[in-house]
Amino acid sequence: MAQNRNSHGQGSKAQRQLRVGELIRRRLAEVLARGDVHDPELTRHSITVGEVRTSTDLKVATAFVLPLGGREADEALLALRRNAPELRHLVAKGMTLKYAPELRFQLDETFDMMDDTRRLFEDERVRRDVEAPDDIPEDDDAR
Repeated sequence: MAQNRNSHGQGSKAQRQLRVGELIRRRLAEVLARGDVHDPELTRHSITVGEVRTSTDLKVATAFVLPLGGREADEALLALRRNAPELRHLVAKGMTLKYAPELRFQLDETFDMMDDTRRLFEDERVRRDVEAPDDIPEDDDAR
């Protein structure tokens, strides 16, 4: 049976998590860009918020972050974790959620995975396989 917008099935919960995660991501990025947190260690980093994933009850939000250029990532992560309560307050202030989610921070490894994939495609053996013409003749009657 098809579910409509008002159903409370698994799909609507996942959609809500994605929507709230994106709202938190935008708000957190805005707070960090403006330098609203009064910590010189944190304000000296330009931090990218790649994604925010929320728990099913929306009480915990994990932000995947990376400082610009990936330099001093550990120091930036420590500064974010140290300032998590203040960031939580600032993020929640601009949103209308029942609960202000607890913010947790992890390094975003997406860029590392993209670099690994790029290196993989530059490998001569992989390039040869990708660029190899298909040996299977097309059958005009099969279409």
